[in-house]
Amino acid sequence: MSAPAPIKFGTDGWRAVIADDFTYVSLRRVADAAGRVIAAANPGGTVLIGYDTRYQAGSFARAAAEILSSHGLVAKVSDRYCPTPALCWNVARDDAAVAGVMLTASHNPAPYLGFKLRMSDGGASPVSFTDKVEAALLPEPPEARGTFEVVDLVSPYLDTLKGMVDADAIRSAGLKVAVDPLHGAGRGYLATVLRDLGVEVTEIHGEDNPGFGGLHPEPIPPHIDAGRALVRERGLDAAFITDGDADRIGAADRTGAFVNPHRIIALVARHLCEDKGQRGKIVKTLSTSVLVDRLANRLGLEVVTTPVGFKWIYEEMVKGGVMIGGEESGGIGIPSHVRERDGLLMALMLAEMMAQKGRGLGELVEDLLALTGPMEYSRVDLKLDPAVKDAFVDAIPYLEPTEIAGLAVREVIRADGLKFLLPDDAWLLMRASGTEPLVRVYAEAPSMGVVDELLAAGKALVEGKG
Repeated sequence: MSAPAPIKFGTDGWRAVIADDFTYVSLRRVADAAGRVIAAANPGGTVLIGYDTRYQAGSFARAAAEILSSHGLVAKVSDRYCPTPALCWNVARDDAAVAGVMLTASHNPAPYLGFKLRMSDGGASPVSFTDKVEAALLPEPPEARGTFEVVDLVSPYLDTLKGMVDADAIRSAGLKVAVDPLHGAGRGYLATVLRDLGVEVTEIHGEDNPGFGGLHPEPIPPHIDAGRALVRERGLDAAFITDGDADRIGAADRTGAFVNPHRIIALVARHLCEDKGQRGKIVKTLSTSVLVDRLANRLGLEVVTTPVGFKWIYEEMVKGGVMIGGEESGGIGIPSHVRERDGLLMALMLAEMMAQKGRGLGELVEDLLALTGPMEYSRVDLKLDPAVKDAFVDAIPYLEPTEIAGLAVREVIRADGLKFLLPDDAWLLMRASGTEPLVRVYAEAPSMGVVDELLAAGKALVEGKG
C-alpha cells in the first residue's frame, strides 16, 4: 500500500480524498498542529468549528474539536452543517474567538474533504500562518482528547443577512427565483432568508446527499444547467447558485443565461458605490475580468490585483480601505460584513438590485456592459498526466511566445502561473490549481470566438504542443 500523500496547505486549506489521504489519523495530525500553533499565541482562546454537507464532515469536525481542546483551547462546534461565511462571521464577532476551523472542500468534487483555518477576524489564514502549522505536524496523532461545546452558528448569521438589504423593496418587488445549493452547505438557508424577505423560491438540490447527486458543487456550467432550465420552464426572474460551502455565487437571468462571477463582482461593486454611497478599493485576482478595471475607472476607484486565492484578497482587506474583493471562481466578499467570501450575501445583493431598480438580472448586466464595453470569458480545466503538468510548470519561466492565436503578446506576467496580455484588453492565463490536480486555462476577449481560439492555444502550450 502506498504511503499517504504529504499534508500541504494549498490555495485555501488542506484538501484530500476521504478515506484515502483524508482520514481520522491525518485529520487529528493537522488539528494537533493547528492546536499547538493557536494555543502558543492565544492560550485558552476559543476556536469555532464548522462543517459542510460532505460525507462524515460533522464527525470529522467533532474529532478535530477533541484535539483542539486538548491543547487548552475552548472548542465550540456548530450544531448543524453551516456555510463557511457563517463560521467566519461568528468568529469575527466573538471576542473570545481566536481562530476558526471549517471542515469543507468547498467547490471540490464529493470525494474530497478539507481543513480550512480562519483567523480571529474570520479571514483566510495567510501563508505565514499555515507554514507554521505545516512545520508543527508530527508523524502520529496525539492520544489526548478534550471536550467541546455545541453551538448555533447559523441563526444569528442568517438574521444579520436579512438586515443588510432593503427588505421593503425586495418584499414589494414580487420576485420569483430558483435557488440551487448543489446539495452543499447553503441548502435550506438561502431559500429561507429569501422567503422571509417575501421572495417566492423554488429550491432544487436541497436534499441531504453527501455525494452531491453526482454534481460537481461549483456554481458554473454545466453543473448549474438544471437551475438555468428551471428558470426558463417556470418563467422565474433569476437563479442563484452556491457552491459546496456556500461562499461562492453563480447566477442566471430570466432567460437562463449564465451570469458569471466577473459580472457579479462588477454589479455588486457598482451597487455599493452608486446606490449605497460606499467608496474604497476593489481587489481582484489575476484571473478576474478587465470589466472590473473598466468599471473602477468609470467610478474613480482603485483596483488592486492579487494572485489567485482569496487569502491574497484577505491580506489586502487587512490593510484597510477595501470596499469589495472578488475572484473569478465566484468568491466575493465585503469586508464591512466579514473579511471572507459570502455566496448568500451576494445573492441577496442581486435580489436587492433587481428590486430597487425594477430591472431583471439580464438587464442589469446589459446596463453594466453599456458602461464598460463588452467582454467575454471562459475557462477550461485540464486533467493531465502528472509528468505533463510538471513539465508545464517547469517551463513557465522560459515560455516567451511573441503571439498567441494570432494576437501580439504585449506583456507576460508570471506572478501566478503564466498570463499573456493581448490587444483590446484580451488575455490568456494558465496556472496549476492549488486545490485539485489540474491546470486551469482562462481567457477573456471582446468576442467568444477569440476566447475559444485563446483557450485552444493555451491548451496546446500547457500540453507542450504550442
